Amino acid sequence: MQKPNLLQIKDLTIEFDGLLGNVTAVDGISFELKKGETLGIVGESGSGKSITSLSIMGLLPKAARLTSGEIIFHKNDHESIDLTKCSNKTLQRYRGEELAMVFQEPMTSLNPVFKCGDQVVEAISVHQKINKQAAKQKAIAWFDRVKLNDPIRIFDSYPHQLSGGQRQRVMIAMAMVLNPSVLIADEPTSALDVTVQSSILNLIKELKEKWDGSIIFISHDLSVIADVSDRVLVMQQGKIVESGPIDQVFRNPEHEYTKELLKDFKDRTHTNSKVIEKNAPILSVQHLKTWFPGSKSFLGKEKAFVKAVNDVSLDIYEGETLGLVGESGSGKTTLGRSILRLEKPRGGEVIYDGNALHQLPDDGWKSMRRELQIIFQDPYSSLNPRQMIGSAIMEPMKVHGIGKNEQERRTKTMELLMQVGLQEEHFWRFPKEFSGGQRQRICIARALSVEPKFLICDECVSALDVTVQSKILRLLQKLQQEKNLTYLFISHDLSVVRQICDRIAVMKNGKIVEIGTTESIYLQPENDYTRHLIEAIPKWI
Repeated sequence: MQKPNLLQIKDLTIEFDGLLGNVTAVDGISFELKKGETLGIVGESGSGKSITSLSIMGLLPKAARLTSGEIIFHKNDHESIDLTKCSNKTLQRYRGEELAMVFQEPMTSLNPVFKCGDQVVEAISVHQKINKQAAKQKAIAWFDRVKLNDPIRIFDSYPHQLSGGQRQRVMIAMAMVLNPSVLIADEPTSALDVTVQSSILNLIKELKEKWDGSIIFISHDLSVIADVSDRVLVMQQGKIVESGPIDQVFRNPEHEYTKELLKDFKDRTHTNSKVIEKNAPILSVQHLKTWFPGSKSFLGKEKAFVKAVNDVSLDIYEGETLGLVGESGSGKTTLGRSILRLEKPRGGEVIYDGNALHQLPDDGWKSMRRELQIIFQDPYSSLNPRQMIGSAIMEPMKVHGIGKNEQERRTKTMELLMQVGLQEEHFWRFPKEFSGGQRQRICIARALSVEPKFLICDECVSALDVTVQSKILRLLQKLQQEKNLTYLFISHDLSVVRQICDRIAVMKNGKIVEIGTTESIYLQPENDYTRHLIEAIPKWI
């Protein structure tokens, strides 16, 4: 017996206002979401996946217009409503109780001035008539269910005090706590390491078994889509190019774009095997410690610390790519930021090409910043929303005196945009006009603009679909060969690390627990924690 529809999208078209005219983000798409099913949506960055989900929630950005179409929500067998015709007051009532969403960028979705627990309590209190203490206990219970260590501490923490993966889990708890009829998950595991990703996916599947609702699951990771979805839609340039049961589409794809997605995904199983000449390391980290205040006494004196980086030592050799993996909160990002002194270490040394970075005065960092660059984890907060992306990429070139004049810098910017899979006309657009994956490509272009020698890539492809991911990884490898670049590649995606890295360092609780060649780490891990990470990698395809 065929399940009834819970949600129907009919001939949906969404346009953006741009400086050079209207841009069609979603082009007349139609699909159904049935009761009790999980519908996966895949496609390249900018294909319209996230904008479609935002239109269902009634949360389109101001620059976007829904020019045609219907979004029919079937509350029950006798009651249906077109969400495109609802007032804001009606939509607010539906959000949370009937429609909930886990957003792609948790840092911009959580209020930075309120504690995480208070934000979940507020969501509960708006829709349920329970007292504040009961709401708090419910929030803490959900923090525990989404595998947040020390849920009571997380409840009292501000978003900036958590890692990207921890913030994403807070968002997942906030969305699930009201048991909605439709859960829209937009890249809900993109910031999570494989072990937490596995637990979250299991949680979502467990939730699905206990309720009568449905899930729209958006992801660039085909193995994740295959793991959770019953059906899949493949989107490209605002259109649905292929749809059907998950096994049918992934095992016997008909459209050329779907075939390309699957080919690029399968390429990630190849292990990088470049031989590195180990002379003197280009960068040496020696007994580095970066601690953050934990609790304080009544008089304000620090009495406990979070040891994010706890006596870490490692060497990175010229021309190699060292992968840094570990669970969210293990200290990976803090280590990368501490190397560049974006976080001030409590102790230890960082030696780059004979220079003791920890001893450099502030005015000595300007020239060093050109050689040492970082691609940040959160592409939205690292771009100025009021600055066109062309200017954002040109700015560091101007600071470091690259290019003879403005025209030369503009020409190079256009070339960089093309290299990372964007178009020349994107030069004139603002960050809000791009998807999360497209913004990440802009950040990569900006980092490459000053021609660095050492590049820290902090989850630099985590927001990208597999085709663009493969393109960026090939670009990084090509630049490394041509310019003898050195990379510290921080990622929770062990399949990507396997494809690009020569060696891998495994981090847990602020310490390096194992380091070795990519092949040895994958095929013969020595540490139990490393084996646990490897076993959690999705095995589909």
